[in-house]
Amino acid sequence: MFRSVSELIQITEDQNIPISEVMIQQEIEESSKTREEIFTEMERNLDIMEKAVEDGLKGVKSRSGLTGGDAVLINKYREEKQPLSGDLLLDVVSKAVSTNEVNAAMGTICATPTAGSAGCVPGVLFGLKDRLNPTREEMVRFLFTAGAFGQVIANNASISGAAGGCQAEVGSAAGMASAAAVEMAGGTPEQSAQAMAITLKNMLGLVCDPVAGLVEVPCVKRNAMGSSQAIVSADLALAGVTSRIPCDEVIGAMYQIGQKMSSTLKETAEGGLAATPTGKALAAKIFGSAAE
Repeated sequence: MFRSVSELIQITEDQNIPISEVMIQQEIEESSKTREEIFTEMERNLDIMEKAVEDGLKGVKSRSGLTGGDAVLINKYREEKQPLSGDLLLDVVSKAVSTNEVNAAMGTICATPTAGSAGCVPGVLFGLKDRLNPTREEMVRFLFTAGAFGQVIANNASISGAAGGCQAEVGSAAGMASAAAVEMAGGTPEQSAQAMAITLKNMLGLVCDPVAGLVEVPCVKRNAMGSSQAIVSADLALAGVTSRIPCDEVIGAMYQIGQKMSSTLKETAEGGLAATPTGKALAAKIFGSAAE
């Protein structure tokens, strides 16, 4: 039905429907399932996301000991201090972190679009819940909108850290969340595309360098920063700010950068932070001297 962001936006304009509705119609067409069945499946994803956020905010620890408990610390800071970045932004961050901490602790999450980048979409969604007071249907539609942009990225570039670096994972997830946030806030489909472009182009070149090969360091905190970028980019787009480079071209640039990126910086744990003295020491501590 659509392969590019420009085609997606054109459909919304021709049919006068939101991005989420385009994605729903495509799912109906491709799966032969009813609208109710498709909505029920997506709502199940929403339920999984919500539980992961709640579990992470209670406090979890990974088996490696590398991550866990930061979401609790962030929330405590929010309650006791006046965050420099503002309460809403830090609420979004805490929920993104909590999701990724649950993932690192072997809990159940919903890959959006991957497990390593699973915090951005729910972080933004549930962080905005109290501000925008969406209905359950609007929350489900948030996920369909995010999915529409994720589909374009997957078809034209990559959502895999092994193929394109962390720009393809957290970068894509942050862009998806930003676009969906715009629609939930009452923005236009074109503004959603602008938010996606602004977010992604500011995460171009982000490498995938997991310490000890685990999806923990720096992955959890990258979701924190990705979700914060998503919120700022959504605000920029809603304010009327546009990306001078069209969204589809930003996605194309991400693909080209990923192709040129060294394999040591694409999920192999051979470069970047994973190759630092501390990164190597942590790997050796977790897996033994053979990891050195």
